[in-house]
Amino acid sequence: MTRKPRHLSPEERELWSRVASTAKAMHPMPQRPLELPDAVKPKKTRPEVKEFRIGQSSPEFPLRHDLAPTPGERLAQAPLRMDSKMHREMTRGKLKPEARIDLHGMTVSEAHSELTHFILRAHAEGKRLTLVITGKGKRGRDEGPIPQRYGVLRHQVPQWLALPPLGAVVLQVTEAHLRHGGSGAYYVYLRRRA
Repeated sequence: MTRKPRHLSPEERELWSRVASTAKAMHPMPQRPLELPDAVKPKKTRPEVKEFRIGQSSPEFPLRHDLAPTPGERLAQAPLRMDSKMHREMTRGKLKPEARIDLHGMTVSEAHSELTHFILRAHAEGKRLTLVITGKGKRGRDEGPIPQRYGVLRHQVPQWLALPPLGAVVLQVTEAHLRHGGSGAYYVYLRRRA
């Protein structure tokens, strides 16, 4: 059997209100944030969901995790500073590099000093087209929500080639043709010796 709820009499209610006004809460209630008027509140937007049928291929999503362009994309957007015919031949892999260096297995500091010596020596010898092999890099464990870049040398070499002392002797840097290493290598076209 269930009991009927008992209602307080007016005297009991008055007594209870006096007792409650003297009591301190052990765990006070957190203060609620101030309510903003509807005109000021940010509107919540939901992504638009398109109709989908079973068997239909999934739509292309414009969002990517890695929004930064790859080194190859960045170099492709750089202005052309060399002869366009020579550039076309170079990017198609029809020109043979006169010198090459392989930076696989080197630390960043070792690779930077080796690259600097190699490029300056090639320029002093009058060579024009060199090949710098960086490798594509190893894909490490990606355990977090933020994607990690791999291929440290692949990302660093184009920056080093643009900075002094190499920037003064380098005319153009492009990603190599597949026959010379593809995205794991760079063609470095040097200026003529003065």
